[in-house]
Amino acid sequence: MISTSEFKTGITIELEGEIYSVLEFQHVKPGKGAAFVRSKLKNLRTGSIVDRTFRAGEKMARAHLERKEMEYLYRDDQSYYLMDAETYEQVALSADQIGDSIKYLKENDHLSIVVYDQEIVGVDVPITVVLKVADTEPGVKGDTASGASKPATTETGLVVQVPLFINSGDAIKIDTRTGSYIERA
Repeated sequence: MISTSEFKTGITIELEGEIYSVLEFQHVKPGKGAAFVRSKLKNLRTGSIVDRTFRAGEKMARAHLERKEMEYLYRDDQSYYLMDAETYEQVALSADQIGDSIKYLKENDHLSIVVYDQEIVGVDVPITVVLKVADTEPGVKGDTASGASKPATTETGLVVQVPLFINSGDAIKIDTRTGSYIERA
C-alpha cells in the first residue's frame, strides 16, 4: 500500500482495477478544511489522462511493473516482432500496444516493454534516437544563420522540423519524448 503523501512523479498505482502512472501531483492545505492531493494520472492500458483528487493520507495499492529489455526485429501486416535479449524468445505486439513509439524504431533497435501481471501495458523507447533523413528540401548556402526550419521525413516515416542546413541522407538525433530535432549526428 502507498499513501498519497508518498506520491512522486512516475510512481505507479492500482486504482479501481486500472493501472495509473502519476504524471503530476500537488499537496494542497487550504486555510479551512482538510488537506488534499490534486493529481494528474495516466492510464497505462488506454493512455488516457485523468485529473483526480485524493484526501491527504489516503492509501491505495502500488502497482509493481517489470521492464524487459527487447530488440525490435521486424513487422508484418498485423504485428511487430520483438526478441527478448536474454532468452531469445520472440513476442508479437499489435500496433495498439506499441503506439506512437514505432515511429522511432528501426530494425535491431533496443527498447523496453513494461509488463504488469503477465500483461504488456506499454513500450519504452530510448530518450534519444538517431534516424537518417529520407526526404527533405535541399539546403541553401547562407540559410544557416536564420532560425527557420523545414519538415524532414525520416527513414521510419516520422516527420520532424529540422534546420535548413539538414539534407537528405543526413543522420539526425531526435528526442522521443517531444518528437523534436536535437542535433545532427
